[in-house]
This record gives sequence, structure tokens and C-alpha cells, in this order.
Amino acid sequence: MTETYDAERADSDDAEPDTTPAAPSGEDEPSGLSSGARAFFDWVVVVGVALLVAVLVRTFLLAHFVVDGQSMYSTLAPGDRVFVNKMSYQLHEPGRGDVVVLHEISGAIERDLIKRVIALPGEEIRMENCVVWVDTDPADELPAQRLDEPYLDPTVVTPGNCGSAIEPTVIPDDAVYVMGDNRPGSHDSRALGPVSYDDLVGRAFVVFWPRADWQWL
Repeated sequence: MTETYDAERADSDDAEPDTTPAAPSGEDEPSGLSSGARAFFDWVVVVGVALLVAVLVRTFLLAHFVVDGQSMYSTLAPGDRVFVNKMSYQLHEPGRGDVVVLHEISGAIERDLIKRVIALPGEEIRMENCVVWVDTDPADELPAQRLDEPYLDPTVVTPGNCGSAIEPTVIPDDAVYVMGDNRPGSHDSRALGPVSYDDLVGRAFVVFWPRADWQWL
């Protein structure tokens, strides 16, 4: 017996399925921002984040200070710009020789000063003929030690040009005694007295401008 097939059905059964995706209709396209608008928005976000980080860094971590006056000459000159680590004394106590920025309030006047730490809490300090003596433990019987100050310029600080002597002074807890490297021309703890930790803005650690004056402090 001869078998017959429905040609149309055979062709249909043997054909591969059509996998071509349907073209999307206009109604399914996203209605978001254009590429130019998205790029602009991205830049706004980047700039905003950068400004926020800068504000946080300046508020809590780092500040810069412009030297005004001659009190730290010749270590620092007027117009020198230094970076100040505001976190230093949150992590550890001040050290002798640190260059610090401190906040002074005198009547209605508020200003920041830059000085060097000379004596620490519990120590006794005195000065004669521009020579500083520090007794690290006034309760013991050991004599005070002459402070080695290699940062002083011998053409600026010479015997007898530092004004009146400093009478023996014991530094209270949580305070430091500060002086300028230009001993004849510095308004410091000789007039202000010991400076409380609370008045220390931070430790100046580098001169970054002008480039000719670049140095670690």
C-alpha cells in the first residue's frame, strides 16, 4: 500500500522554531535620563563627595596654617605655610620639641599661634642667659639638665638677648610650656603661662609652601 503525506503538515513538522526576538515596541523603552544628563549627574556626585571629604578632613584631621610674624624665625619665616595634624594629640601626648599650633583667647581677641614645646607636664623649667634648664622630676634629688636645642639659630638667640630670666616653674598636668625659636621676639609661655592641652590645635609637621622652604618639622 502506498502511503501519502500531507506536504504542508510535513513541512510544518520538520521546520525549526523561529527564535528571532521580537523587536521591542516604543512603549517598552526606558524613560530615564539621557547619556549626557547621566554624565552630568555623575560629575555632580563626584564633586559633592570630594567637597564633603575635604570638609571632614579639614575639620577633624588636617589643617594648614600661615606663619605670621617672626616668633619662630629662623625655623619658620613669615608667609610659610604648614600642615597641621589635628589628630596627633588625640592619639598621644605632646612631645618635647614638637612644633604646635595653639589657640589663644585674650579678651575679645582670638588668634592661633605657632610655638615649640619646651617642657612637659610635671617638669620644672627655668631659663638663665637664654639657656633653658629642665628638671624632669622635681621631687627627686637630681639636678636639672640643660636642654639641647639644635633648632635655635645662634645668630638670633645669643646669651643675654632673651629678656628676663624664667623663674623655676612647674608645669601642671595636661599642659605644656611653649616658646618661640626666636627667643628675643616671641610671645609665648613666658607671658601666657603653661598652655592647656585643650588649647592645642595640633602638631605642625611640614612646611609645604613656598617650595624653597619645604622641610619636615
